[in-house]
Amino acid sequence: MNIVERVKNILLNPKQEWEVIEKETTDIPQLITGYLLLLALIPAVASFIGYWLIGVKVPFYGHMGSFSWGIKYAIMAFVSPLVSAFIAAFVINALAESFGSQKDMRRAMQLVVYSFTASLVAGIFNIIPTLGIIATLAGIYGLYILYVGLQPMMKTPQEKVTSYFVVSLLVMIVVSIVVGAILSAIIIGRGAMTAGF
Repeated sequence: MNIVERVKNILLNPKQEWEVIEKETTDIPQLITGYLLLLALIPAVASFIGYWLIGVKVPFYGHMGSFSWGIKYAIMAFVSPLVSAFIAAFVINALAESFGSQKDMRRAMQLVVYSFTASLVAGIFNIIPTLGIIATLAGIYGLYILYVGLQPMMKTPQEKVTSYFVVSLLVMIVVSIVVGAILSAIIIGRGAMTAGF
């Protein structure tokens, strides 16, 4: 698998690319090391640079940014998609039979990981922290990619794709919020807004 081609194809032609992915036998470790970890470096490196060199302006406090802040946000940007992918894939796989779909953890992981592509690539905007919201907005396109991938990857009957998607979406939103809150508490900590870290 050529990672550049996969990124381009999943972003520009997701319907056709899911048909290609559906025929692949990529195992979970290979998917994580050969794709997810590499793409997770984009928001991680961008966050490090953004929160170290550029920083953010905080109302009533002034300009905030430091090397340690950059490290903390880079770790968070790197770890969050990894943890979220495993949890979301586990839940999507667990829900499969409820929606007439085939349980297959490998395919559920492919579905989730490739649907993260848009937000991970857009993570480059974290280089200017105030533009980081663009990565979140790109995640909305990732939801479309997930929707399109449900039928070929999980063998979901066409009439159940929307309901499976909605439940999966709710799961992914909750997972993202919980994982983000936990990682923020652990990595960033309560003293995130203090000047010296």
